[in-house]
Amino acid sequence: MEAAVKNHVPGIDAECGGACACATCHVYVDEAWRSIVGEPAPMEEDMLDYAFGVQPSSRLSCQIRITAEMDGLILKTPDRQG
Repeated sequence: MEAAVKNHVPGIDAECGGACACATCHVYVDEAWRSIVGEPAPMEEDMLDYAFGVQPSSRLSCQIRITAEMDGLILKTPDRQG
């Protein structure tokens, strides 16, 4: 989420600044990357209830901890944020 905000990625509003207190940094993780990114924690799952267009690949980008293993990670933004 921080990288998206710093690089002005459209579709990432990040209203709470990464505190997992909103759902305005909702993204879809490409299927090939889901096992590497991992599943959402319970708190994140609760916040995803407020997101628009939630899918099995949905994550809040503020909760994805980027590692070197994620070089080339593919994420997509929904049509709108919740």
